[in-house]
Amino acid sequence: MSQQQSLLTHEQVQAGQYESEMTRRAEFLAGVRATIPLVVGAIPFGIIFGALAVSSGLTAGAAAAMSAFVFAGSSQFVAAGLVANGTGLAIIVLTTFVVNLRHMLYSASLAPRMQHLPQRWLLPLGFALTDESFLVVAERYQRNDPSPYKHWFFAGSALFMYTNWQICTWIGIVAGQAIPNPASWGLDFALAVTFIGMLVPGLRSRPVVACVVVAAAAAFLFAGLPNRLGLIVASLLGVAAGMVAQRVRGEIAS
Repeated sequence: MSQQQSLLTHEQVQAGQYESEMTRRAEFLAGVRATIPLVVGAIPFGIIFGALAVSSGLTAGAAAAMSAFVFAGSSQFVAAGLVANGTGLAIIVLTTFVVNLRHMLYSASLAPRMQHLPQRWLLPLGFALTDESFLVVAERYQRNDPSPYKHWFFAGSALFMYTNWQICTWIGIVAGQAIPNPASWGLDFALAVTFIGMLVPGLRSRPVVACVVVAAAAAFLFAGLPNRLGLIVASLLGVAAGMVAQRVRGEIAS
């Protein structure tokens, strides 16, 4: 046997051993473990949403259904606030749509890694794609190893986040019905802390920094706009700033 054939055989054996070690169950549990720190930050976030939703005029069933079928924390907060202000349906839909546009970027980032999966996987994973799960799943896919079950890692993270969100929403609903003025608890700080914790590790390039700085400045400047329209303006300006910075960077590199 030649040295090249021997090396190939050795690599094939190693790949086979790795595949046998990284089973579906192992990947699923690894996804759960990787998501634990982010779930801890999401617990008060879910509780305060449930409480604020019922205090904003939504029924307990409507608040629970929003978490079950929308499953997008930040847009749920925005929608609950708009409902409390008596905002029209069209503005609520438009605002939550813009807030959730970032999920299109998440999907585009993961698509090349997951395009081989059948629809029975893509549909539920697409629905369950959150900021927290994207953070750990993107990092998992960036590891250069031959595991064929990385989508099970995604499933573990997503199911853990989904279950936690439903439980915390119901805790908030029950507590919000029993305790007046749940907003006074001060738990809404968890929203800002969680997003800052996810954002900081991603500040690795000038276009991303430009996007964040412009969006933050715009959110502050336009915070007084009615119906949370400042969020839409900040999102659009942030994306535009990132695109311009990316184009300038490309022109300088060329």
